[in-house]
Amino acid sequence: MKISVRSGDTFWYYSQLFFIPAGLIIDSNPSLDPNALKIGSEVEIPGFIKESYTIKQGDTFWKLAEQRNIHVDGLLLLNGNINPDALKIGSAIILPSRVTTPIVNGRQGYSFEILQRDLTRLKEIYPFIRLRSIGESVLGKPLYEIKIGDGSKKVHMNASFHANEWITTSVLMTFLNDFLLSLTNMMPIRGVETLSVYKAVTLSIVPMVNPDGVDLVLKGPPSAMKDQLLNINNGSSDFTGWKANIRGVDLNNQFPAKWELEKERKEVKSPAPRDFPGDKPLSEPETIAMAELAQEELFDRMLALHTQGKEFYWGYEGLEPPEAERLAEDFERVSGYRSVRYIDSYAGYKDWYIKEYRKPAFTLELGKGINPLPLSQFDEIYRDTLGIFLVSIYRWY
Repeated sequence: MKISVRSGDTFWYYSQLFFIPAGLIIDSNPSLDPNALKIGSEVEIPGFIKESYTIKQGDTFWKLAEQRNIHVDGLLLLNGNINPDALKIGSAIILPSRVTTPIVNGRQGYSFEILQRDLTRLKEIYPFIRLRSIGESVLGKPLYEIKIGDGSKKVHMNASFHANEWITTSVLMTFLNDFLLSLTNMMPIRGVETLSVYKAVTLSIVPMVNPDGVDLVLKGPPSAMKDQLLNINNGSSDFTGWKANIRGVDLNNQFPAKWELEKERKEVKSPAPRDFPGDKPLSEPETIAMAELAQEELFDRMLALHTQGKEFYWGYEGLEPPEAERLAEDFERVSGYRSVRYIDSYAGYKDWYIKEYRKPAFTLELGKGINPLPLSQFDEIYRDTLGIFLVSIYRWY
């Protein structure tokens, strides 16, 4: 919600006016000096939207402010050209409306178009988030990264490395939205005070690593590539089981952590709906972007969301740090998922991350069944994994 600075206004005053932490307001306005606001400057107030309201019989600014649980001056700020002592029935005013319900609806086929729409809306309501593209997919779709918080500890989460595991994007975007709602409404999540997390941690989220593949599963092949993709898919027009990117490369078999071993033992030797590790490691734009992100940010922890199995993997060649075992114990306790240290599978993002940085990294296999998992499992998956998300950002040993 945008407002204009008046004489004497400060970020700290706006914080009291709208019951929003001052730090969130400051971070929502990075180009403004909080100690020298200029009259007429535009300021973003996070967690609010503007609503038009038609004055009715008996309405006053004081009554409307009480109903909205805000100060009267909040109404005066948004309606500076209106005399509050002479309201006219039928005239329109602007009311600040606190956002208390989610924007994200995770209980749907979560395509790239829906992701873009939700990110645009979240950025409007919560301007303290930082949104950027870290690269592009084969078809030129941006690979979005969202950052929240300004703490020294860095945690990264990603989803939809595999196309038919798109429900992981739904789950991660739902967590993102719940985290933002918790911050602006100052309501804990399962007892975790998220504002203290925001101050201590920088959370990085890449919600859809494989947007071309996700759209292929949910919408079918783009017309320009239909024949090519039908050929890769053994002539079948059913793409619901497709895991790879749009070129038929399995993105989670692309990283230089025993890639040669995976390449040799995979039966698939050419582009396919699943399991083809490519002709060389990091051959795909999506995996290059994810590797460069890790190299740039040096995250302290990493979670990669996949489906299915109700378990998670956290070891690689004994290179995982002691902290990883403590996190694994907590993850198992809060989720009921099975902790698996080693698995005979390599070349994944988790494997490479541990190999390169000796930091805790996890592959989470959400839910159970046959991919793509049905949306009927969404609530259970989110309930089980919410504790893992929270532990990963607030539990430091």
